[in-house]
Amino acid sequence: MTLRLDDVVLTYPDGDRTLTALDHVDLSVAAGEFTAVVGPSGSGKSSLLAVAATLITPASGKVSVAGHDVTSVGQAARTRVRRDHIGIVFQQSNLLASLTALEQLLVMAHISGSSVREATVRAQELLAAVDMVDKKHKRPHQLSGGERQRVNIARALMNRPEVLLVDEPTSALDHRRGEQVVSLLAKLTKENSLATVMVTHDLATLGLVDTVLTMVDGRLTSERP
Repeated sequence: MTLRLDDVVLTYPDGDRTLTALDHVDLSVAAGEFTAVVGPSGSGKSSLLAVAATLITPASGKVSVAGHDVTSVGQAARTRVRRDHIGIVFQQSNLLASLTALEQLLVMAHISGSSVREATVRAQELLAAVDMVDKKHKRPHQLSGGERQRVNIARALMNRPEVLLVDEPTSALDHRRGEQVVSLLAKLTKENSLATVMVTHDLATLGLVDTVLTMVDGRLTSERP
């Protein structure tokens, strides 16, 4: 499995007690598989993404990303795994206001140390894949919400990750644009053999994913809403 969580427990201090955000969670996502995680606010969905993204280390259990055990290594190693193997699509696009769509992607390549020529070719290919190549010289304020999210997705794929983690990609979009974005994610998951996990409240798009899991009170089940 490209992404695997085994018996993961995540706790937080909450005054004089301990809050369990993830309660013995198991999750396996293979290459080319698109998994959606749904559930009420506060159920642990964001914590799940944070652990899978190596941003938070669980209290116990094992997290494996592209064959790398990230629960028993230091921060530097986790950062390398996140940079080289994980793409993250945030709820807000967080695009840099002064950069064009093309430059948003090139920044990611600069961080990874890729050559400018190779990075430019890769960025052009990704913008074409998300149907944004004709907007490559536009800055965020010149793009619609759906277009910004497409650039956000392309940016997450810039360093050729095996795992794609997506947080509420349709929250700021109307139904039609939201469906287009999730359909695009499904297409890119298959074409790039990604292990994709999407946290969402948008139940209308669940027909586009392969697997739907429900999280309630930190527990993950296969029961559909």
